[in-house]
Amino acid sequence: MKRNATAVWKGSIKEGKGTISTQSTVLNNTQYSFGSRFEEGVGTNPEELVAAAHSGCFSMQLSAFITEAGFEIESIQTRCDIDFQNGTIVSSHLTVDAKITGISNDAFQELVTKAEKNCPISRLLNTEITSSATLK
Repeated sequence: MKRNATAVWKGSIKEGKGTISTQSTVLNNTQYSFGSRFEEGVGTNPEELVAAAHSGCFSMQLSAFITEAGFEIESIQTRCDIDFQNGTIVSSHLTVDAKITGISNDAFQELVTKAEKNCPISRLLNTEITSSATLK
């Protein structure tokens, strides 16, 4: 399986602007700029897209591990905070809230750690990855 996305940038780093499109067209000429990356401008940015990818990938991986362990999932909500400093992503922190029928907190935490280490985006990122998880 291969997936793709395309970015088009026009102009200088500060005054220029760009668009990002994905193969699925979920993003279709979505705006990004210096302002949306380093300030509070309208549009997305690469770090936000990495956060979306990491939170989505992790949630699916955790779901797979919980299902394999024989538990029923009501919901998994994951927030990913990417820390971007001096031109480098220095960390990714996953905050997880989940409703899982019949699982102990210890078993849940073990599966969270396993998913944190094994989701494909975690394995892709060359940065510190941490998580905190609440079982409801």
